[in-house]
Amino acid sequence: MSIETFPQPSEGEFEILQVLWKIEPATVRQVHELLSINRQVGYTTTLKQMQRMLEKNLLRREDREAGHYYTCLVRQAEARQNLVEKLAQQFFEGSSTQLAIQALGSGEVSNTELEELEKLLDELKKKQSHE
Repeated sequence: MSIETFPQPSEGEFEILQVLWKIEPATVRQVHELLSINRQVGYTTTLKQMQRMLEKNLLRREDREAGHYYTCLVRQAEARQNLVEKLAQQFFEGSSTQLAIQALGSGEVSNTELEELEKLLDELKKKQSHE
């Protein structure tokens, strides 16, 4: 899905997606309780955000006897990729490499993460040598 057609979640909507990716399907109450662990948020705020997310085709609602259950219509990897593309376009002149360099230089990187990066770089080098 291209950045132009991807339904753009707000910061609050992205938080809801992150909760749902872990526990879906879930009710508004379940999502609200997990959001409330990190910050104070009203139940009606969570409900309204999830209703907007339905309209934006970010979520799907299934009506069950026990209530309304929500699942994500967008995969986590797809949302992350879209966010990276958007950040690269807005702040790094379209360069995801510059975005990655900035991100890596801004915090601590574990040995496991460094090994993952090395594997990715090796794969990218192999691809380029075959082109």
